[in-house]
This record gives sequence, C-alpha cells and structure tokens, in this order.
Amino acid sequence: MKKLFLTLAAVIVTIITIYAQSPQAMKYQAVARNSAGDILANQNISIRISIHEASPGGTVVYEEEHVSVSTNEFGLVNLEIGTGFVISGVFSAIDWGSGYHFIEIEMDETGSTSYTFMGTAQLLSVPYSLYSEKTGNVDDADADPANELQVLTISNDTIYLTNGGFVKLPADQTDDADADPTNEYNTSVILNSTNLEITD
Repeated sequence: MKKLFLTLAAVIVTIITIYAQSPQAMKYQAVARNSAGDILANQNISIRISIHEASPGGTVVYEEEHVSVSTNEFGLVNLEIGTGFVISGVFSAIDWGSGYHFIEIEMDETGSTSYTFMGTAQLLSVPYSLYSEKTGNVDDADADPANELQVLTISNDTIYLTNGGFVKLPADQTDDADADPTNEYNTSVILNSTNLEITD
C-alpha cells in the first residue's frame, strides 16, 4: 500500500469565550502530501482524527472523520476538531483534566475512507483550557449558594464573622475621631471576586 505523508503545518487551537461559553471545537491545520512528498493541491482528501487518553496508544476517548474535504493551492486543509462526523465519544465530554491527551491523524488522499496512519502527537497547553472552562463554571462543593454569606459584627476592636473567624483592628483604627457613633455604619458591603469592599 502506498505510504502517505502528511506534514503537520500547525495545530492551532483557538478558544474564544462567548457569553462565558467556550466553543466545543479546536482548529486544526495541516499540509497534505503524497508518498513522494508532493503537495496535494486543490484535492479532496479525508481525515480521521482520534483523541487518545494517557498515551499515544491509550484509550480512544473521541474519534471523528472529515470526509472529502478540499485542500487549497498550497495543499493546506483547515478543520475544526469536534465538528466532524462522530465515530465514537462526545467531544464536550472529554475529561481534559484527567491527564495527557494525544491526537492521532489518519488520511485518505482519494477522499474516501481507506485511511493510512500519519502520526500521533501530544496535545499541549491550550486544549486544557477546555478543562479550565469546566471548572470555572462549577459551583462550590454544595448546592446551597447562600451558605457562604456571613454577617459581620463589630465589638470594640474586633470584627467577627457569623460562621467563625475574626479580625482584630490595629489600635490606630479603633478610635472614633468624632462624637457621632452612627457615622461609622456602612451602607453596603460588596464581594468583588476575592475582595471585600466596604463603602465609607
């Protein structure tokens, strides 16, 4: 069987945040060549993509194919992994945080489905932002968002939290410079990311 060569020009992964959602796809770009090294320009080819977990020969957690896609005059083909015809798995269900992942590429230069193995490469860094997107949208350990709210109370030189904990104020911040005991009350307390902001 004729051995085919596929020169990987680049694997480009673009994760764009739209309404706090990451697209469930990765950009893939390659230059297709035949066994003589000639560029397959303006030709329909087919590519099968497999995502392996843990090692190049590890469990295939996702597999898809792009049948009869066109190369340009330079032999360049552009695909979106995650949008092809699914053979097995669910792209959005890949557990990117479970360890290393590898991409396997197979190609048929005739545009059919008699694939020849082209190679396997480890996915690095950027695809793992899909894992970060998952963890970034997960609530805390329980289902009650209100149990993180606490009431602050002040007694002399100490601020107390209802669920435990306190802060002792430095001596220079405990003296009231005027005789009005009510003008130290704040109208709002805002939790901004990890900072507590108090008016006045």
